Amino acid sequence: MIESEPRQRIDKWLWAARFFKTRSLAAAAIDGGKVRINTHPVKPAKEIRPGDTLDIDCGGQRWTVVVKGTNEQRRPAAEAHHLYAETPESLIKRQRAMELGKLAPAPGADLRGRPTKKAGRLIRRFANPG
Repeated sequence: MIESEPRQRIDKWLWAARFFKTRSLAAAAIDGGKVRINTHPVKPAKEIRPGDTLDIDCGGQRWTVVVKGTNEQRRPAAEAHHLYAETPESLIKRQRAMELGKLAPAPGADLRGRPTKKAGRLIRRFANPG
């Protein structure tokens, strides 16, 4: 029997490449339409192979990567990085988005913990102006 090129389920590959912490999170993202192979929506059981292009929307960041290899086990991040190559356009877009995030942080990003009693009264008064 001739061994063909390595294939792996996409949910397992996303987990091994460290895009998601668990396979179930990867499967949920795939079911939610946040992962595409060669611009086509897929299911978690779809097999990928080296050379496939993936569009991944993960944690507010968009990645476009080309699969370079497969790995059955989740390895350290330095090794997981060898499983894919990010496209230059994707890298530029992600860096630009990170710079914009630093220049214009989300409203309320500086708030930590529970509101004080005074802040709670102001919130309730704003939400219920009656």
